Order: sequence, then C-alpha cells, then structure tokens
Amino acid sequence: RGGGHAPPPRARRREHYQWNMDIVGVPGVEAEAELIHAVVAFFKAVGLTHKDVCIKVSNRKLLQAVLIQLGVPEALHAAVFVCIDKLGKVDGVALEEELVGLGVDHTAAAHVLGLASSGDLAKYREVLLDGATGHPALDEVERLLELVAYGGLGEWVSFDGSIVRGLAYYSGTVFECFDRAGKLRAICGGGRYDHLLSTFGHGGDLPMVGFGFGDAVILELLQDKGLLPPLQQNIDDVVVALDPELQKHVGQVAAALREKGRVVDAVLDKRKMKWVFKHAQRCHAKRLVILGEDEWRRGKLKVKDLDTREEQEVDASGLEGL
Repeated sequence: RGGGHAPPPRARRREHYQWNMDIVGVPGVEAEAELIHAVVAFFKAVGLTHKDVCIKVSNRKLLQAVLIQLGVPEALHAAVFVCIDKLGKVDGVALEEELVGLGVDHTAAAHVLGLASSGDLAKYREVLLDGATGHPALDEVERLLELVAYGGLGEWVSFDGSIVRGLAYYSGTVFECFDRAGKLRAICGGGRYDHLLSTFGHGGDLPMVGFGFGDAVILELLQDKGLLPPLQQNIDDVVVALDPELQKHVGQVAAALREKGRVVDAVLDKRKMKWVFKHAQRCHAKRLVILGEDEWRRGKLKVKDLDTREEQEVDASGLEGL
C-alpha cells in the first residue's frame, strides 16, 4: 500500500518453479493413469498419504454431452466451462446468474450446476445413458478409475464433475490434486489436449496429456504437515581475496578447486573478513581458501580448516596439497 504492491496471497507467487510431465502419442486413458501414478509417487516420496491429499478426475466430454442434451448452444460451451471451473470459489447463486447471463436457460443452468457440484458419476449415467448401453465419455472416466484402482491408487483418486479446468484447449480427461483439509488451492492439475497442435495450425491432432505441478502450494502443505526438510548449503571451500588486486584470481582458484571435485563458493566482491567467516558458517563451509598479498607473491595460498581452525599454506600453481 502507499503506492507499493500488495503481497501475493498464500501459496501464490509472482514467479515459481514448475514440474511438467507429458505423454505424447497415446490415445487411451492408460496415459492419464501413468501420470497419476507419477504424481502419487511424488506424494509418497515426500511423506504424504491418501489421508493428506486427493486427486479429483473428470472428463470435459461429460459436461459437453450434458450441455448438448440440455440444448445449450455449442457457441456457449467454452464460457460455461469457465463458469463451472469457479464452483467452490464463487457462490452457486451467482454462478447460476452468470450462466443465465451468458444465454443459458434457467432450468438448464440449475441442472448443470447441480450435476457438476454433486460429484456423483451415477447421476451422469442417469442423464446420459437413458436406456443406452454406453457413452464414450462415461466409458473413459470409468476405465481410468478402473486402471488407478487396479494400480492400488483407489484411495487417492475419485470422480468430481466440477473439475473442468478453465483452459479451452483441454479435450477430455482433466484432473486436479487437493489437500484433504481444503485449506489450499489446487496442488497440481492437468489433462488431455489432443487438439492443441491443430488449433495453432501445426498439422493435425496428436494424442497428448500432461500436468503442471508448481512448487508454491506443495511447499505450504509440506510445511503445514511438518514434512519440509531443513535445506542447507554444503560448501567445501569459500574462496576469498584479501587484496583487491588479487580479486581477478578468485575465479581462477575456484575453477581449479572445482576441477578437483570440490563444491566452491567464490566471494566476488570486497568483503570484511568478519562477513566472510559468518558467510562460511551460514553455508556450512569446511574451509576458507584465502588469497593474501604475501602468500600470493610467494606462490602460495592460505587454507583455513573451519572445524579445527588450523591453517596451512599450499602451492597456488596446481593447488598441490588441496
């Protein structure tokens, strides 16, 4: 405030790191199942269980089929998907008004919202089958749930019709991961995007499915659960020059040490030794490698062991003794 920028809300950042995983060329939901296995493998590796997180899956073709059956014009489908994506974040009455404002009939709007928010696949069966023996979208969802159950992930994964993913390029399966307590936004999400290349004029359709997994939400969750390990640097050597004239040689010495397999942090500007010692302590460095005027003139470097506090001189050429 006061002309500045407000900090981003919890688990949101202005920039973040992201893990992406995609499978190209597999048209069946076996690809989605494989991606879900990868996500669960990560959760297990960081100490989370199915009691901590859940993966909600759906299929945009389900909602599309319902909209067609209710007579909603295809031109409105993309906007309806964006609206449904707000379920759980925006009041249901407001969403119904928004749908009606788009041109969706009141009855159809209420039906769609009720169906999407129910999370009950059986209700989709009732609406879409109506005496028929099967429906492609239902078949895909049921096949995916069957595959993850066979893979031992039944407790991790469930159907949720409100999951549609707001981006228009998704063409089939969609999924998102959440903390069971419901305190945080989606941990990760993804889906199938078979038409992406053709949409942008790069040839025909190609089966593709993938997910994006940012670091912001998972770090918050791990911190809440006490599962975030302490992160510390483990530096072998801190290289510092005592004389500004020797600063140009710091990179040379650091490179030579790295060639020997050492993990090296180079002090790149003029710093007081008090700061250097504190910095070495912060990054758990084992030694200080010091370029001093007298030692350098004699072709030597001073090496201080930060555990024993012992010092020795070694040859600067070839760094013999290091």
